[in-house]
Amino acid sequence: MTHAPQIKIPATYMRGGTSKGVFFRLKDLPEACQTPGEARDKLLLRVIGSPDPYQKQIDGMGGATSSTSKTVILAEPTQPDHDVDYLFGQVSIDKPFVDWSGNCGNLTAAVGAFAINSAFVAKDRIPENGTCTVRIWQANIRKTIVAHVPITNGEVQETGDFELDGVTFPAAEVQVEFMDPADGEGSMFPTGNLVDDLEVPGVGTLKATMINAGIPTIFVNAEDIGYKGTELQDDINADPKALAMFETIRAHGAVKMGLIQNIEEAANRQHTPKVAFVAKPSDYVSSSAKNIGAGDVDVLVRALSMGKLHHAMMGTAAVAIATASAVPGTLVNLAAGGGDRTHVTFGHPSGTLRVGAEASEVNGQWSATKAIMSRSARVLMEGWVRVPGDSI
Repeated sequence: MTHAPQIKIPATYMRGGTSKGVFFRLKDLPEACQTPGEARDKLLLRVIGSPDPYQKQIDGMGGATSSTSKTVILAEPTQPDHDVDYLFGQVSIDKPFVDWSGNCGNLTAAVGAFAINSAFVAKDRIPENGTCTVRIWQANIRKTIVAHVPITNGEVQETGDFELDGVTFPAAEVQVEFMDPADGEGSMFPTGNLVDDLEVPGVGTLKATMINAGIPTIFVNAEDIGYKGTELQDDINADPKALAMFETIRAHGAVKMGLIQNIEEAANRQHTPKVAFVAKPSDYVSSSAKNIGAGDVDVLVRALSMGKLHHAMMGTAAVAIATASAVPGTLVNLAAGGGDRTHVTFGHPSGTLRVGAEASEVNGQWSATKAIMSRSARVLMEGWVRVPGDSI
């Protein structure tokens, strides 16, 4: 019996923030995969090594976590005054689907460097030394993101002394601005309320702030669900009942936000919305044994991604946290002490992160102009990724 040989596709494996993924140029994909659809999804699933009933992704590039089961496709810009189109695919680990419903804020930090290295940015816009501003069109959510990439001797500077909790080694700092991060097609608060009563069967009625900024996110109070906000991954991920509870909260919140019509649809939309819980500052020890004092942070936040507690914080969820903290009366703002604020430092399982945001209320509607955070990124490997020729 004959089998199709492997094909090889130019690809780059990159870390961006606390995530990593496989980066492609659209034009390098097989022709059938250059347009959205089944062929593209099948290819990316095979690249990452999904679906894997063992949940290890041994036969692919994925790392068996939501932070490492990611793909990025960059293409020529479709919008004026932009350098590149950025499309993000969150690959399910144990199910045969790719979720295109949202962005990855962490990998966004690597998009600017990849765009420069792949000649999407005009040479005359890249300084010999300094910072290159890359305007990115995030095609999943149709938003502009601006990445400020350090340049040394005409090339992307990847090494440096910027430390990011959740990443082991220091690197060069990349500042990322998420412009107009709220949902452009509806209210930043889809229900019209800063705080809702969310009825969750088997859990109860929870106070919830549901916001669409950066990524749709459902915030609840830690104490309302029996937590302190100081939990680490094993405290949640080793508890099947807890994971089931969070998924139930997420599904019912998604319905109330108008993202899905019924809770059954949530199983095929794992990437969005996110669910997170917040608490007032408290001392705790991070996953790297770093002591975090109550005075080091404004608020504690823990968030789940693809059904598991994230080891640090998703970049897009950090945008949601910062934006919600800037709106007086949300659960995030109240846990952070209330009042007006333009930035927030929050504690997560791996440490702390400071994020800035600007929000304003006009005619009873809240909007956000931008959110800013610093991340880092670097190339881990580049060359070709190989997949069996019959994968697509």
